[in-house]
Amino acid sequence: MKIVLTGSLGNISKPLTEILVKEGHDVTVISTDPDKQGRIQAMGAQPAIGSISDLPFLIKTFTGTDVVYCMNPIDFTARDMHTWNRNMDNFSEAIRVTGVKRAIVLTGWIAHLLRSIHPEKRFQALPDTAVTFVRPGPFYSNFYHLKDMIRQQRMIVSNYGGEDMVAFAAPEDIAAAIAAEMNTPAAAGLHVRYVASEELTCAQAAQIIGEAIGIPDLRWIILPPGQVQQALEATGVSPEAAGLLIEMQENMHNGKAQHDYYLNRPVLGKRKLRDFAREYADWYHQN
Repeated sequence: MKIVLTGSLGNISKPLTEILVKEGHDVTVISTDPDKQGRIQAMGAQPAIGSISDLPFLIKTFTGTDVVYCMNPIDFTARDMHTWNRNMDNFSEAIRVTGVKRAIVLTGWIAHLLRSIHPEKRFQALPDTAVTFVRPGPFYSNFYHLKDMIRQQRMIVSNYGGEDMVAFAAPEDIAAAIAAEMNTPAAAGLHVRYVASEELTCAQAAQIIGEAIGIPDLRWIILPPGQVQQALEATGVSPEAAGLLIEMQENMHNGKAQHDYYLNRPVLGKRKLRDFAREYADWYHQN
């Protein structure tokens, strides 16, 4: 198949590219960074240098494609979250104009619950395309962003935590699930596929990470949303993006995220948190 991937050579798109090239597909990888061209070509894929905010570029790149993978990263410093929505609109419009029949859209296990942005609703206007929303739980790689908090406070703080159950996901398992979805025929319309690698309470996750890095009493503490908002803004997150994160975390704390997940529970992936924790510990002590 002819497949177009967004996400450059990020945590998911890089292993996804490797899987799809190995399977013999014709893969194009969109990246905004011209310096990535050589690395993309070395992996056996074709680079397309441009931005997902550029609709004519997307239309040109999607033309003649069998499957597209759409991911739209959030800029946590941005004051205007509507830019994020417009990028999703660009994906939908490019798919409509070019007639792509299969689309895999990375959202998240709380995407359908959000009030401030509506990532999945943007694709309701594509009745002739089979669209699968891939909804992973929080990435293992999110722990990289918590290094300073863990080191300075010897705890993790957010407005979810403790005994809240989280369906953590390894980027490698997400990539494998996306590749499997691309190879699975689907009828036109909207579909959902959850992805998780391990189901753990936040307290269990903190213990695993803490033991790996030498802080066996590491805890994951729940704070009121207002305090978390202030803490996020103090690290450079915009008020608007901080509000979105608070909304996401609240849906993990109040059980709404887990409700639909349990109704559509996936087979868990291969990579467990202890596997990641060993790599994380090496990185943690070197940075």
